[in-house]
Amino acid sequence: MLMAKDEKERYNANALVRGLEILKLFSEERPTLSLVEIAKELDVSRTVPFRLLYTLQTLGYLYQDEHTKRYSLTPKVLELGFAYLSTLKLPEIAQPYLEKLRDETGASCHLSILDGQEVVYVGSAPVRGVSAVNVNIGLRLPAHAIANGKVQLAYQPQDKLNQILFGSNLKPYTERTQTDYMDFQQELAMIRQKGYAITKGEFHHGIQSVAAPIFERTGQVRAAINVVATEATFNQEFIEKIALPKVLEASEILSGFMGYHSKMD
Repeated sequence: MLMAKDEKERYNANALVRGLEILKLFSEERPTLSLVEIAKELDVSRTVPFRLLYTLQTLGYLYQDEHTKRYSLTPKVLELGFAYLSTLKLPEIAQPYLEKLRDETGASCHLSILDGQEVVYVGSAPVRGVSAVNVNIGLRLPAHAIANGKVQLAYQPQDKLNQILFGSNLKPYTERTQTDYMDFQQELAMIRQKGYAITKGEFHHGIQSVAAPIFERTGQVRAAINVVATEATFNQEFIEKIALPKVLEASEILSGFMGYHSKMD
């Protein structure tokens, strides 16, 4: 069926095109935008993007800050291809450090980002062997039961943390999994105070992990780096003397690459 030129244009100027136009407005230079700014960029009245923004938020592609009312992209745009990762550049930068960390600790090392109540693995340096604990890129695991999830939850603003955890089921995976909401909040406060997270057998029996946050220029947590091994491989002394200092060192270097400077500098 042939369509007149103006009719084709009318079909093209639909909600999907507008929605994609909105997502493309966000960049490294403009990580957050207001309704007014979006309407101005699209050269339309505020009522046009309002419903689209609400839909994109409902679908999980946009996050709106409760206080500032400004919008920002979420890691869910990964599902639209790896556009989010290509702007992130972090997996590429982190890879040699993951490999160095693996060689120094003899344990698998991973890079992950937080997406809602889950972490998504975006980088990995696996070890070989029977006792190896390896993951595939793109794997999703429950944030509340693993060190790299907890360390990212610990640095979320309280309102966003409430949003993530509200109505969430802190599902037990072993008898060690933290399932009490108040206790979990206290544990996250402790992790934030210390600057790292250690879990032992909370997701899988006999598996333990040490994780540290990677911050971006704004001071927000961007990702987490962790080493994971069996309890047979990691003893307490090894965690305290080798694994933890090495993970913290790597996270500090990678945070620096992201433009973050700690207040202690």
